[in-house]
Amino acid sequence: MPTRIQPQPPQANANGQQSPQPAAQPLQESTAIIQVIERAALNPEVDIDKMERLLQMQERVMDRQALMAYSAAMAAMQTELPSITERGQGNNGAYATLEDIVDTVRPIMQKHGFAVSFRIQTQERGIQITGVLMHQDGHREETSMLLPADTSGSKNAVQAFGSSTSYGKRYVLCALLNITTRGQDDNGQSAAAVKGVTTFQASQLKQLIAACPATTQEWFVGKYGDAERVPRSDFDKLRASLHKRAQPNRQSH
Repeated sequence: MPTRIQPQPPQANANGQQSPQPAAQPLQESTAIIQVIERAALNPEVDIDKMERLLQMQERVMDRQALMAYSAAMAAMQTELPSITERGQGNNGAYATLEDIVDTVRPIMQKHGFAVSFRIQTQERGIQITGVLMHQDGHREETSMLLPADTSGSKNAVQAFGSSTSYGKRYVLCALLNITTRGQDDNGQSAAAVKGVTTFQASQLKQLIAACPATTQEWFVGKYGDAERVPRSDFDKLRASLHKRAQPNRQSH
């Protein structure tokens, strides 16, 4: 009579606990869908509508996988992005130049499969800068900033366009990558100083304030006095708040 082989129970480890059995590797979701599509394509009874739904399902799976890869790469990259030193000098203080930001982040972005591009659009109300952060697996994110032409310092039209474009790229890139900037080491001489907004930032705030209701304008005057006195640390939050309160019909004039 042939010997019957009994299934072996799970082995216990040194602590008396059962060791987990190796699990079979699940078939990748996208690969499984591709196989379904291939079988359906060979089946003459499968109609076009079903094929389109299968293809749409595959696209959704690929988009989800691309987003997961983007998120994982972004999380890894964030741990390596340094704070950028503010070496540029403006009317109201130092700032991190676009060249310094790009030179610092480009090799780190390439390491993690990222690239960035910009779209520049001239609109009636100013210049719109759109930054697009792309990952090698296909997902991308973008953010935009609408800026008036920077006419400070008696700039001509071309210089004003170039200044606004450079300014917009700096802020959009920092927003996409969550980059922080810091002043140069001055042995603590300016540690207690509060940096005010730049002339260009103040002009943006003035345009927004002029488009806001009278109650908002009164609140602003009571809190800050005028746009030039706004701390730079308040600028982004304040601008977003004024954007919400601004009346579109007044902004267009």
